[in-house]
This record gives sequence, C-alpha cells and structure tokens, in this order.
Amino acid sequence: MSGSGNITVWINSPGGDCVAAAQIYNMLMEYPGSVTVKIDGIAASAASVIAMAGTRVMMSPVSMLMIHNPMTMAFGNTAEMQKAIDMLGEVKESIINAYELKTSLSRAKLSRLMDAETWMNANKAVELGFADAILERSTEPENVSETADATAFSKAAVTNSLMEKLSARCRISAKPTEPKPTNTERSVADLMERLNLIRN
Repeated sequence: MSGSGNITVWINSPGGDCVAAAQIYNMLMEYPGSVTVKIDGIAASAASVIAMAGTRVMMSPVSMLMIHNPMTMAFGNTAEMQKAIDMLGEVKESIINAYELKTSLSRAKLSRLMDAETWMNANKAVELGFADAILERSTEPENVSETADATAFSKAAVTNSLMEKLSARCRISAKPTEPKPTNTERSVADLMERLNLIRN
C-alpha cells in the first residue's frame, strides 16, 4: 500500500474468505498513516476482522457487527475430518488474536462470543471495545465562501442565459435590402429608359 497520509476505510460486507481478510487486515495494520474504519452497513464474519485493523473504528448508529466461528467444507474419512477440525481451531485462534488486540477482552470471553455467533449494534460494539465511537451528523458549518461563490455563479449563469434569449427575441434586424427586380421588371425599366432617350 503506497502513501503515508491518513485514510478512511468504509466497510459494508457480510464477510468472506478468512485468508483474504487476514491479508487486508495486515496491509491496514502496516499502513504508516492513521486508518479510520467506518462501518456504515454491516461488518460480519471476516469483514469484522478487517475492521479491527482500524486505528479508530466508528459505526453508524444503524450498522451491525457480527463475529462467529470460522467455517469450511470438508470431504473424506475421519482423518480428513479431524484435520479440518484442527485447521478451524487454528483459524479461530488467529481471529481471536485480532479481536484481542482491539478489544482487550480475554481470549475465553472472545471465544464464547464467537461460539454464540454474536451480533452487535453500534452501542454494544462500543461497549465491548470492537468499535471506538458512533458516527454522528457533522456540526461543522459549511464553507460559506464556497457556497456563496456557487450561488453567485449559478445566478450569473441564469441571468446571462435569460439576457441572451431576450436579446435574440428583441433584436432589430438591419434595414431590409430592396428585392432584386425580376426579368419582367427589368425589361419594362429598360423600355422606359429608351423611351425617355428617344423623347429627349
């Protein structure tokens, strides 16, 4: 991950692959800048592990966080099944490592929460240490100068457009040019000139 400035990671995910989650978690943990995680929907299963990498974890008041035991699919004899069970046990321990670093809860308590498939609203997540704060509406005033500039530009654009339309409707065309005489008119004029010449 390049860069060193502070970053914000928005999470809305039901989870997925534990190994992929571990890689994302590690990348965020090693990032030199501050990492703010904002959960605006759900951070469940593997996504909850990624959230634990935040320097500061914030949850929307209507979001959810869920932790549970890892799952897999296995096929084979009893030896193969036992290998799958042992592997899941190790995966669970590695997940507990991330939860423990963030929450400071005991491993035994975290294990029980995972066994129970625990769903947490924002308040519960903050209470247990999975999150640091609840997202609130910003109370900072808007940049007045930028708003004023935008409004002024908007008014100027509308005024200019109206003026152009009015000008187009009210524009007085130049003095109309006299129509060119037709062939008949031209021959009559020629005859009149000749008559005048004869008379003179």
